[in-house]
Amino acid sequence: MASFRSFHIFDRMGRGVPNRYVFARGRGPRMESQKNGQEQNSRKAAMDTFQISRDRMVREQLIPRGISDRAVLDAMRRVPRHMFVQDALRYKAHEDHPVPIGFGQTISQPFIVALMSQMLQASKGMQVLEIGTGSGYQAAVLHEMGLEVYSVERLRELYFRSSDLLMRLRYRTIRLKLADGTEGWPESAPFDRIIVTAGGPSVPQPLVDQLADPGLLVIPVGSERRGQRLVLVRKENGSVSTEEREPVAFVDLVGSHGWRQGP
Repeated sequence: MASFRSFHIFDRMGRGVPNRYVFARGRGPRMESQKNGQEQNSRKAAMDTFQISRDRMVREQLIPRGISDRAVLDAMRRVPRHMFVQDALRYKAHEDHPVPIGFGQTISQPFIVALMSQMLQASKGMQVLEIGTGSGYQAAVLHEMGLEVYSVERLRELYFRSSDLLMRLRYRTIRLKLADGTEGWPESAPFDRIIVTAGGPSVPQPLVDQLADPGLLVIPVGSERRGQRLVLVRKENGSVSTEEREPVAFVDLVGSHGWRQGP
């Protein structure tokens, strides 16, 4: 039968100390510290990998295609795009194509995000309205460009998901609203810039009405679903003009001034 003494070890002063006490006060914290250090190193390595991917994305996908706005390029280097897609698809986050985010929606390919952001010709401090929060990525890019962002999402699930994510990433000054985006955000109008991240059959009149003078609005427009052209709407001195740009394929802009629900 083991004696009580066999459960003790001795400290430097020769005093018997319970083995469980020394483990908890001695090796335990050191082992825990080592474990925490390893976890921190793993997280740092992952963060470094994603930063490398963002830098490559900007260097290989954006700059060669004519994206030159420094605010846009810097914003897309900073915003952690991989956080805005599902865990299982993070390896695709920086590839040159859209990535599904659920509920029939996508996060636009990096070039389209950059192109539409550059088309806004925005200056720091401007008030911008985004229609279609989706994952929250475009809103984060606009925020990093120094803009005051308002964003409307019609899908409840995406609204709450993006709200939570933007808060966790400390984009806490972005204002979000759950509503029909084609109606805009009249109580906060006018907006210096408006960006619509879904394609509709025409430019919603409420958005034109809520655009400041002077102001710019960027929206995909097309007579067929999933086939549009980017349209730059310019309001200046009381007149409104439109200019068609690149062909694109966006999810449907659904609402009272867009497509009806469903195909």
